[in-house]
Amino acid sequence: MNSGHLKVFRDIAQTHSVSRGAAINGISQSAASQILKHLENDIGVVLLDRSTRPLKLTPAGRLYFDASRDIVRRYEVMRAEIDSLKGELVGSVRVASIYSIGLYEMRRIREDFEEEHPQARVHLEYMHPEKVYEAVSGDQADLGLISYPTATKKLKVIPWRIEKMVLVCHPRHRLARKRTVEVSDLADQEFVSFDPDLSIRKAMDRFFRERGLLRKVVLAFDNIQMIKEALVIGSGISLLPERTVRQEVTEGRLVAHRIEAPELVRPVGIVQRRRTTLSPTAAAFLQYLQERPGD
Repeated sequence: MNSGHLKVFRDIAQTHSVSRGAAINGISQSAASQILKHLENDIGVVLLDRSTRPLKLTPAGRLYFDASRDIVRRYEVMRAEIDSLKGELVGSVRVASIYSIGLYEMRRIREDFEEEHPQARVHLEYMHPEKVYEAVSGDQADLGLISYPTATKKLKVIPWRIEKMVLVCHPRHRLARKRTVEVSDLADQEFVSFDPDLSIRKAMDRFFRERGLLRKVVLAFDNIQMIKEALVIGSGISLLPERTVRQEVTEGRLVAHRIEAPELVRPVGIVQRRRTTLSPTAAAFLQYLQERPGD
């Protein structure tokens, strides 16, 4: 039994895609398909239903996946621990992150970590909040980066950082000219906000409700990038984490003002499976994140 082949199958099954599984392992899609066919011939059953998109595990494939995931995980931990005895950090860490953590920021963190540890690799995937929880719970990711994190029976939360929220608007909006912005200035304004089911939207709704203020949500999106684009064309105002709009403010496309409300913050945390020992590489990356929460 080839552990490398089992890993390719695990990654194909977890991503529901031969091409994505191949990319994770640095091989061609054709090579990944051949590995999959070899495994199916070896065991004498079909493991993946190829008639559906995305790909789905067959009943036999589910059993094979559960076993192969455990075997690969144990093998990776064993190899990493042996290499750590030699003073080397090797292997990979899988990280699932919400989009608003910042593509540039996480790319820089990943590159710096890999530069310090040339034999280590960080596999980073961006997804919606609920998918981050699912990825970590289902062992598709070792760590998850999420805002307003919530612990569950399967997951524990490690606090990472607190992000200050700011008022963001077009440079020609009347609030852009104010030197200081009070919470009362936000009353009855037209807002570009998040979709109602997101934690950050619920937190913002609670913030206004507790202060007896009304706001009119004219547009709602499920990610910060779309909100910023709406603000750039003058669709309203919004409350966003300050670090997520620095580029647009520097370019003069948006204006950001701090608000006299110290409690207006966004907590960001790291979620990890309970009762699971991280590989040395994953543990080192977790420590690396904790030492660099950002400013």
